[in-house]
Amino acid sequence: MTETLHFHPAPDAGVGELGSVLQATLPLLSQLLEAVPARVVVIDLNERFVWANHEFFKFTGLHPKQVLNQPIARILGDAAYASYAAVRQRLATGQTVAWEGWTELAGVGRRYMREHLVPVDVRDGVPQATVAISLDLTELKQRDAELSAKVAQLEATEALKSSIFDNAMAALVSTDETGHVVEFNPAAAAMFGIAREQAIGRSVADVMIPPRLRAAHGAGMARVTAGGEQRVMGRRVEMPALRADGSEFPVEMLLWRTDVAGQAFYTASFFDLSERQTAQGEIERQREALRQSEKLTAMGSLLAGVAHELNNPLSIVMGRAALLAEKMAGDPRAADAQRIHEAAERCGRIVRTFLNMARSRPANRSEVALNDLATAAVDMLGYVLRSHGIAVTLDLLPGLPPVKADADQIGQIVLNLIVNAQQALGARDNGRRLTVSTGLAPMTDGDRRRVPRVWLRVRDNGPGIEPELHERIFEPFFTTKVEGVGTGLGLAVSRSIARDHGGELTLQDDGSGACFCLQMPVSGEPEASEAEPSPLPAADECSARVLIVDDEAEIAELIGEMLSGAGYEVMTAESGAVALAMLAEARFDAIVSDLHMPDIDGAQLWREVKASQPTLARRMLFVTGDTLSPIARQFLSEARCDSLNKPFSKQELLGRVTALLRP
Repeated sequence: MTETLHFHPAPDAGVGELGSVLQATLPLLSQLLEAVPARVVVIDLNERFVWANHEFFKFTGLHPKQVLNQPIARILGDAAYASYAAVRQRLATGQTVAWEGWTELAGVGRRYMREHLVPVDVRDGVPQATVAISLDLTELKQRDAELSAKVAQLEATEALKSSIFDNAMAALVSTDETGHVVEFNPAAAAMFGIAREQAIGRSVADVMIPPRLRAAHGAGMARVTAGGEQRVMGRRVEMPALRADGSEFPVEMLLWRTDVAGQAFYTASFFDLSERQTAQGEIERQREALRQSEKLTAMGSLLAGVAHELNNPLSIVMGRAALLAEKMAGDPRAADAQRIHEAAERCGRIVRTFLNMARSRPANRSEVALNDLATAAVDMLGYVLRSHGIAVTLDLLPGLPPVKADADQIGQIVLNLIVNAQQALGARDNGRRLTVSTGLAPMTDGDRRRVPRVWLRVRDNGPGIEPELHERIFEPFFTTKVEGVGTGLGLAVSRSIARDHGGELTLQDDGSGACFCLQMPVSGEPEASEAEPSPLPAADECSARVLIVDDEAEIAELIGEMLSGAGYEVMTAESGAVALAMLAEARFDAIVSDLHMPDIDGAQLWREVKASQPTLARRMLFVTGDTLSPIARQFLSEARCDSLNKPFSKQELLGRVTALLRP
């Protein structure tokens, strides 16, 4: 039971009449003054404390004798008193003042306070006393974002009326012992969506308790009335509440009992937890998205390692198929060798695309062909598309100008769009079609763009997207997919990447399925329709002696056969140690070496060669299956040596060796 309100006026305070009036006319209100978590003081015309509630003495740690009839400057401290200069001027004219901010209080220190100061007993325009209601919000200010919703609720109450009950900064509801509402402050009216006049006299269960919980509420009231266990009294309890429109929302409730004139009243303060729970839900969704991302990263690293291991056999298949086709020139079976080469080359493109995606590396913008990215994405997802019965059409404009972009990032956009289309087409039973097309956007007379743009469209004949969702689908964590499929980040990230490159990603609605369009500014240089062949080696270059270093015997043999077929004198070493021994005995004009070897790797071999033959060190070509790894990138940047990714063609190998031998 809360102690009844007691006034502590000094002998000459002159406010006994004020206290008597409050006690006589507002017994319930007086009890609430002691129960609410706020400090209430009364200051007379001479700026002396004449009354304060228990919360004030608890906050200051002072005894009533140390406070009452004392000047406020002595209790507050000079700094705090000086900060009230403007407030005192407004109070002197009869204005009610509400303020909030940091202040330095004597004996307490720097605190964040919220106060309402109400002039009372105005005579001839001069208030005879001031009622000050204050709250210490320092702890709330210092809490994290999880408690920000509570602070917002406290701040919202600043607009309440000047009466003490109406100025409470929480939703306060008082009932009699039968459970009927006797007080309903403006904050409660706003929270529950019902006017005070409509709530007074009604059962609290009908006003704010969901129907499914009313039986339990009635049983609890009966138990408390009968003197039974008070399970929620004085405790902060989270529970669902009911708005006037029938919707439920979470609240935190603190309930206390007040006895006035032998009658029991129950007052509850409520805080809306909707924002906090929404934030918690959002945090959980982001955590789940992060967990999924970590799983994908781990899977990507694992598969990238597998893909790297495929590069060696792919190099052998591609190289041997090319050499076989050359040897069988004119034989009908040469076409079979060429088909083997093309299939292996396609596998190589898929592996390179996957490595580019899986390896984390800095953004590297260069001239990129959208046609190549589209072809690589379709190749990579070919099996998935075929296994889902999706007919894919590539409608790529030949000679499309390149764009200045990071190939991995733009390639990720294309993959995201194709994967989204594949998932959307799952809603169709048959006739699933996907079209990937590219083109050049026309320039009109009124077009403000200074450079032309190329576009890439991914169109499917799935169910499409509702018009009202056309912009929402680009919001982070928003998805139209079923739970467990996607995180809602793909389109948001893709649009961000496109805009970062000066482009745009939009949804084009043509009434059939979905069509996403990526537009990018061209780099200014036309795209060659076919790769330019590398120049053939000069006669003196072909007489050069090349050392091949690779622990994979078949790779070394393949490189040697390609180079010797072009007229080079070739010798091979199965390790870095053997290569160093051979370099000590013979002269070589260039070195083609694997980067990763078990004993002496390519990097250590280069350092040894640089120390003894610096000119030859500048003529080293490194063949590797993973130049995207951080260690490989760092070494190649340091050594300034050229590299050749596995799998490679004979044309690429000869071109790189020719470039090495040029003066």
